Amino acid sequence: MKSKPAEKIKTYEAKGFREKFLGKDNPMHLLFKSNSDHFFCLKTEEMMHLQYPVPPSKHLCHTLIYVESGTHKMNLGFVEYETVPNEILMIPAGQVFSIEDINNTYNGYICQFHPDILIGKYGCRELLNDFDFLKISGNPKTRLATEDIALVTTIFKRLQKEYTDTNTANLNIVQTYLIALFHEMNKKSVKSPKTISASEIITNKFKELIHIHIKTHHQVNHYASLLSVTPNHLNKCVKNVTGKSAVKWIDENILLEAKYLLFQTTLSINEIAAQVGHEDQSYFSRFFKKHEGISPIQYRKMIDKS
Repeated sequence: MKSKPAEKIKTYEAKGFREKFLGKDNPMHLLFKSNSDHFFCLKTEEMMHLQYPVPPSKHLCHTLIYVESGTHKMNLGFVEYETVPNEILMIPAGQVFSIEDINNTYNGYICQFHPDILIGKYGCRELLNDFDFLKISGNPKTRLATEDIALVTTIFKRLQKEYTDTNTANLNIVQTYLIALFHEMNKKSVKSPKTISASEIITNKFKELIHIHIKTHHQVNHYASLLSVTPNHLNKCVKNVTGKSAVKWIDENILLEAKYLLFQTTLSINEIAAQVGHEDQSYFSRFFKKHEGISPIQYRKMIDKS
């Protein structure tokens, strides 16, 4: 007898998630503006409860939950996290999460933002790598020191104001306040203590090498050679540790590098293609559209409008 195949974990965009678990007719949808799929920050007191429990799911955005009073509970992967006053929970984009108790009673803030916001005008790889809680493998909980509570609350208030008091949030302002918030959180952040396996060591070295060589080398064989392992072994290690293949990691890093250049430079599409190791502009444009759903030119126009 064949066993029932495991149900695929669905990845949601912001609007799709709200419609699914708040219900399409929920008046709370009026709080969300045209650019809220990219960023919003609201007081939880303003928001109604979820109408339905959330099965294991993923989101395209990062989500911050800051509890000022009460208790918030949800599962990240197989671990249940209870967030209490003066704690912040980060749910990284792509993290599997679920919510069984739809009657969570807490006051505070919920802030959701697309990872592309952190690429923007003031972002860089090195900066974002410092924040362990942005990584699926990192520690998602931050406990604020008493002396930091007022400052962190002020940052959330400013993010809320930027969202609620403007027709379209200034994403440069949002980015700078988010980075300031991350630095405050980082003061008390504890990196996940665990024994590092051989697969994790290889995977971490692979990620470092991608960062160094992404503009010139896109083949798994190249990185396997640098690590003195076979391509098959490298791919198996990376897949076991991250859930994604080595090729997927390479492709995502090419895209990330291209997005930085589209955001932060005036280089032509042809020049950007060359910068990320694609001498053929048309191939680069097809590659970008395949993964992003829009062309590099459309992506740049979208940035300009925001």
